[in-house]
Amino acid sequence: PDFLPPTYKGPEVMKFSSSFALLTLFGGVASQEYPLCDESQRKQMPNFCSLLDFASSDPSKLADELFNSPFAAIQKELDLDDIQTNLKASDNLPIVVAHGMGDSCFNRGMKSIVSATSKKTGSYATCIPTGTTRIKDTINGFLLNMDASVDVFAEGVKNDPSLSQGFNAYGLSQGNNLIRGYIQKYHTIEGYPKVNTFMSICGINAGVGAFPSCAPDEHGICKGLTEVLGDLAYNEFVQGILFQANYFRDPSKTDSSAYKKHSQLAQWENEGDDVQESRKEGFGMTEKYVWVIGTEDTVVWPREGEIWGAMDPEDPFKTKLAYNETKWYKEDTFGLRTADEEGKNNWESFDGEHIQFTQAELMGWLEKYFM
Repeated sequence: PDFLPPTYKGPEVMKFSSSFALLTLFGGVASQEYPLCDESQRKQMPNFCSLLDFASSDPSKLADELFNSPFAAIQKELDLDDIQTNLKASDNLPIVVAHGMGDSCFNRGMKSIVSATSKKTGSYATCIPTGTTRIKDTINGFLLNMDASVDVFAEGVKNDPSLSQGFNAYGLSQGNNLIRGYIQKYHTIEGYPKVNTFMSICGINAGVGAFPSCAPDEHGICKGLTEVLGDLAYNEFVQGILFQANYFRDPSKTDSSAYKKHSQLAQWENEGDDVQESRKEGFGMTEKYVWVIGTEDTVVWPREGEIWGAMDPEDPFKTKLAYNETKWYKEDTFGLRTADEEGKNNWESFDGEHIQFTQAELMGWLEKYFM
């Protein structure tokens, strides 16, 4: 049925994950009405407040506009006939796939990549949404904050018996934040299975300092986003709602008290006020990392953030730092340097725009790292 995202168990049997029979456990988070602004907030951020109103008054239309927006990271349909079925008995771990912003596990492109992943590897594969329908899953990619989205994702993982002994995972665009957040937050909690190999394709790993594909004069939704992805990005109200604000990392403000106090990404990197050793411990429990960058990516700025590079805070809009020149690497704030020293980090690239890798490239990465 169209209202459930597909999972694939082996090359012959298509079924649907039992975790979605249990979505009522966390459906309250995913299905609640979106927050509304008070009078002072409407004066301060009128376009963002209009976006929240839109989510409550016409969620179906908003989901469609998000899907069709210029900044959406939509997975195209793959050619399943071009993939050789793996009929061998497979000891490969099951695989979780996480979608990008504007997309949904319920869309055809994501269904096809899940099926292709399983057909190639012979493993069970699934996409875990953060909303119970296409509409909610799409909107929650914007209006359910990053930490809350990870919590919903974690319950989906926990309640799928096929994942109980551990799994591999890969994400597209901001879907990688779900997987990375799960690794850091839930690996140290009993009852949640571990991610063995994590492949990040065009991940928003080091955040973004701008949204160059989102021009407010060209798209109405961009007016609401760009209004709060600036001085208001580290406003507590905005951080409690907007997923994109949670990973917005203005390179000129990383030492500001607002960033350190309110930014969810700052906490994840252990460069904020809330430093937790458990995040580093959880990161260390994954056996292999694969960081994939699109060499022509214009959606993520700087694109080097996909492989943990960042702008130099001493020269925030001109000088780029390689991953091993950053503060989080040198001080090993969350475990990236330790992973490097243990030989866990792997680096891949493709010539193309944001998540516009070829089918052959994806199949090659799956064979290299997941089989």
